[in-house]
Amino acid sequence: MGFKSILVKPFAKKIARNIQRWSAEAVAAQDKVFHYLIKNARNTAFGKDHHFDKITNHETFVAQVPIRDYEALRPYVDRIIKGEKDVLWKGQPLYFAKTSGTTSGVKYIPLTKESLPNHFGTARNALFNYYAETGKGGFIDGKMIFLSGSPDLIKKGNILTGRLSGIVNHQVPSWLRTNQLPSYATNCIEDWETKVDKIVSETIDQDMRLISGIPPWVQMYYELLLERSGKKNIKELFPNFNVFVYGGVNYEPYRSKLEELVGERIDSVETYPASEGFIAFQDRQDEKGLLLNAYSGIFFEFIPTEEIFNENPTRLHLRDIELGVNYAIIINSNAGMWGYNIGDTVQFVSKDPYRLIVTGRIKHFISAFGEHVIGKEVEEALLSVAKEDKIKIVEFTVAPQIHPQDGQLPYHEWFIEFDNLPDNLEAFAKKVDKKMEQQNIYYADLIVGKILQPLKITPLQRDAFRAYMKTQGKLGGQNKVPRLANDRKIAAQLEAFKMFN
Repeated sequence: MGFKSILVKPFAKKIARNIQRWSAEAVAAQDKVFHYLIKNARNTAFGKDHHFDKITNHETFVAQVPIRDYEALRPYVDRIIKGEKDVLWKGQPLYFAKTSGTTSGVKYIPLTKESLPNHFGTARNALFNYYAETGKGGFIDGKMIFLSGSPDLIKKGNILTGRLSGIVNHQVPSWLRTNQLPSYATNCIEDWETKVDKIVSETIDQDMRLISGIPPWVQMYYELLLERSGKKNIKELFPNFNVFVYGGVNYEPYRSKLEELVGERIDSVETYPASEGFIAFQDRQDEKGLLLNAYSGIFFEFIPTEEIFNENPTRLHLRDIELGVNYAIIINSNAGMWGYNIGDTVQFVSKDPYRLIVTGRIKHFISAFGEHVIGKEVEEALLSVAKEDKIKIVEFTVAPQIHPQDGQLPYHEWFIEFDNLPDNLEAFAKKVDKKMEQQNIYYADLIVGKILQPLKITPLQRDAFRAYMKTQGKLGGQNKVPRLANDRKIAAQLEAFKMFN
C-alpha cells in the first residue's frame, strides 16, 4: 500500500460511516434537505413567485410549485444570464453546465457554490466508500483516467460555462492532480478521434489503476491501446488496473466485450450523475442497485410514469414509493432546480436502504400501438438470450416499423451490432421476442392478437454505431445511443450500415 492510500484510509472509512448513517435514515434526511431548500430560496425571485414563505411541507410545496421542463424554467435562467442575482438560488451560479436537450436545444444548468459538492463530492465519496468496503485503495497510488468533456470554459453572460465533466475537472484537488490523466491540453481537444489517440499516447506506458468513462467510449480506448501496444489484453498492459468507474448507460450490454478486452472481470463502481445533480451511486459490490443520494442538497419526488404527462400527476415523497414501480424522477436542488423533470425513469429495488436502478428515458420508449416498451425491458430480453447463446452484443437500438412492405403486420425492428453473429439469427430473434412477451403483457397481447408480428433483427456492420454517432457530431465524450425511439429517425440513418443489403 502506498503513501497516499495510507493517508486516505481513515478519511475513506469516515465517509463510509457517514453514508451508512444517512442512508439508514433517508426519509428523515430528505425532510431535512426539503426544509433547508425552502428556507434558503425563500427570498429568491422563484421563491417569491411561488410563495415559499407559505410552504411548510411537501403537500403545500406540490400546490405551489408545478412540474416543469427546461423550457418552463428558461425565463429564470435568461434572467441569470443577464446578470440578475437571487433568481433561482441565492446569489449567482458559479457555473453553467451546458448540455443538449431533445426539444430545448442547448440547456444551461446552474451550478452554485452550494451544489458543487453534490457533483465532485459524491464522485469522491463513491470511490472512498468502495475503498472502505473492499480494502482496495491502491488506485489512489497510481494513475487514474477520467474520459471527460473539455475543461476549457467560456462565458455565458458573466458565468463560466462548459460540459459538466469539464467543470468537475476544475474541482480535482491538487493532491490528486498528479495522479490524473490525460493532460489538461489533451482533455481540451474537441475532436474525439484525435483526443482518444492522444490519450492512448499519454497513458500507454503509465501505471493505470482506475479508468472512468462511458462504456462504449472506454471500449474504443481499450481497442486502440491494444492495437498500439501489441498486448493481448489491458491487464497485461496495466497489471495494477483494478477498478472501472462508469455511468450514463447500463454496463451489461458492454460487460462481456470489455471484460474480454481487459482479460478478466475487475471491480466496477457505477454512478448516476446528471448535469442537474448527482442522483445515486453504487455503495456495495454485492448488492443490486444504486444508493439514492438522499442527503446531498437534492429533494427528490417520484411520479408514476403513466401519469407523467397528466396535468396534475401524483408526486410522491421518498417515504411513499413502492418497489418495482416505474417512476419519473423529479429534482429540487440547491442549484435552483425546482420541480424539474430530468427525463429519466427509475425503479426502486430496495427500501433498506433506498436503492434504485435506471430503467430508461421518458421520451425513449416504443408505444406505437399502446405497448409502452421501455429500455429496461429490451436490455433484459436481449442480454439474457445473448448470455444463454454465448453471443456478444456491441450496441443496439429498437424502432417501430409501422408500414412494412408487402402488407405485412407491423413489428419492432432491432438494429444490432454483434461482436459474433448468431448461427441462426431467426431462432435468436424468436427467443428475444419470447422474453419481451414475458416482460410486457401489452406487447404480448399485441403479438397474440396479431396486431404486431414478432420482432425482426437487422444486423449491422462492424463499427456501425460509431460511424452513425460520428455523422451526428456525437462521437465520444458523454454521448450515448438511445436504446429506443418511437419513430424511425435513427433507424433511417442506420439503414446505410446494414450487414446484408
